[in-house]
Amino acid sequence: MRTGVMEKVLDTLNEAYPSHPMGELTEGNPFRVLIACIMSLRTKDDIMIPLATTLFEIADTPEAIAALGEKRLAELIYPVGFYKTKARDMIVICERLIHEFYSKVPDDIETLLTFKGIGRKTANLVLGLGHGKPAVCVDVHVHRICERLGYLSGCRDPEATEMAIRQKLSETYWHIINRVLVRHGQDCCKPTKTLCSQCPVETLCDKVNVTPR
Repeated sequence: MRTGVMEKVLDTLNEAYPSHPMGELTEGNPFRVLIACIMSLRTKDDIMIPLATTLFEIADTPEAIAALGEKRLAELIYPVGFYKTKARDMIVICERLIHEFYSKVPDDIETLLTFKGIGRKTANLVLGLGHGKPAVCVDVHVHRICERLGYLSGCRDPEATEMAIRQKLSETYWHIINRVLVRHGQDCCKPTKTLCSQCPVETLCDKVNVTPR
């Protein structure tokens, strides 16, 4: 698939999926994006979003979450995957934000990646959804669908996919690729049950390793 066709795919999906799954929850707040993304790792949105909503009603600043303490925070975010580890990491992150960054979430990927518990996916989502900066956030949906479309091939992991997208795709599209492909992956281009007959970009897709349903 040529980049021009990929741009048509993203334009079409942008109309189909105008909102990010975490958009209403995070309200463009970088700290909320950070906490919600950490909670979402290896956890489905239908579990994470209600828990994060409740958490943010109780505490949605570094000071407030740090004040909860690790045990209480773990109770509030259960049953997200690895909830005890995430609670510990979140407390450490909040304390560092308070003491080193005046409670502000950094807006550059190099600094974000120095925090324990923050990987490239989380850092890029914070930059894009939280700070409104160009960022390519690659999760399993983005990784899978770029290969299925025929836009990328041979990318061994999400980081390789991110770097390939940065090289091939105009920065204009960086801010929407996570939103539209995550939604598309959840609703239509699923891991094991691809709903090709319902897909708005079916005629543009190369259907690599796909058996249409």
